[in-house]
Amino acid sequence: MLQKKKNAVLVDGVILNGPITDSKAGEKFVEEACKIIMEEVIRKADDVTEKVCEWRAPETLKQILDLEMRDTGESHQKLLQLCQDVIQYSVKTSHPRFFNQLYAGIDYYSLVARFITEALNPSVYTYEVSPVFLLVEEAVIKKMIEFIGWEEGDGIFNPGGSVSNMYAMNLARYKFCPEIKEKGLSGLPRLVLFTSEECHYSMKKAASFLGIGTENVYFIKTDERGKMIPEELEKQVQRARKEGSAPFLVCATAGTTVLGAFDPLDKIADICEKHGLWLHVDASWGGSALISRKHCKLLHGIHRADSVAWNPHKMLLAGIQCCALLVKDNSGLLKKCYSAKAAYLFQQDKFYDVSYDTGDKSIQCSRRPDAFKFWLMWKALGTAGLEERVNRALALARYLVEEIKKREGFQLLLEPEYANVCFWYIPPSLRKMEDGPEFWQKLHQVS
Repeated sequence: MLQKKKNAVLVDGVILNGPITDSKAGEKFVEEACKIIMEEVIRKADDVTEKVCEWRAPETLKQILDLEMRDTGESHQKLLQLCQDVIQYSVKTSHPRFFNQLYAGIDYYSLVARFITEALNPSVYTYEVSPVFLLVEEAVIKKMIEFIGWEEGDGIFNPGGSVSNMYAMNLARYKFCPEIKEKGLSGLPRLVLFTSEECHYSMKKAASFLGIGTENVYFIKTDERGKMIPEELEKQVQRARKEGSAPFLVCATAGTTVLGAFDPLDKIADICEKHGLWLHVDASWGGSALISRKHCKLLHGIHRADSVAWNPHKMLLAGIQCCALLVKDNSGLLKKCYSAKAAYLFQQDKFYDVSYDTGDKSIQCSRRPDAFKFWLMWKALGTAGLEERVNRALALARYLVEEIKKREGFQLLLEPEYANVCFWYIPPSLRKMEDGPEFWQKLHQVS
């Protein structure tokens, strides 16, 4: 190499002005890998004859994939075979029969957006390094805020609804006692927050992570449909005050994970206003109903919330991960709460409007341009196309309910108001069995 290259700059045995990688070989690998993705993932996405998953036990799969990293790199053919194997033995979440959690399917525009952002490898913290993606995020947040019904607001995209809920909890605490940012927890009273029994488990995780403590999360009773009972919330707020605690936050849920329940937001907002509590709505699952003129009534009263978590990667198919925390406040509360004023990154004397440097609103430094996949999809389909996705999902749920009612051995738990359809399958061996502990034990094993 030294003999071939004239004017080589050599430091510690490393040629600094030599090629780091073989670009031609790299381009060829990308080209061939993209063909595999196109053939094995995209073209087969809606093929019902394919398997949802080519299941293998963990120890078997370890052997098939050859997971060991070695001192020398593998050949391109071996790497391409690894790509094939990874696809073959992964769960095909776009398969028509994938019904695992609260997402499924493929959106081609969102997928292309992800290809673009993965290739460009941006980080969304300053305008100078991510001009397009920061403007896209601003435009998407503004539009989402319109659907919530706020006249103005703020927001940021996060890696998951759980993180959005944690952001909101921390923001509510900061609003309640701004001195916590500098002084920490030691001088604070016992802070208490309220959420429903059917809330997402991230509320407990957030309380633990933020030092609030899971014992200080008061779980409010729900009715038979899984909705928070406002009268129970009022009782618990009063109880906390009598105990000498400091209530600061109520988290309502719009679309619970299991039953798909929507808490009565208007009545909960009345209680929050009465007691001066921050109202956060975890609409990670149910927020997409806002897009539908037919079903947006499920979230009636959401405009009264102080913050909202909404995940377009669920029902709207924006591609994981795509999750926004939206805040009614427009006074820079997000930035005040999270800013560390890193002078090397957020200089105030740049050659453009530094208000576009949004990194100080985030607990992350490096951050993915997740809004872009939602934006490109929204541009492609329009609001009408997104609305159709929501309406179709709920129509499919309604269809499934009617089919369950007709079919022997299936027992509907409750009439759904969203896309969650809860039912039991009762096998022939249990259909004539008396209802009791033994019956339910055996039925749980079936499930």
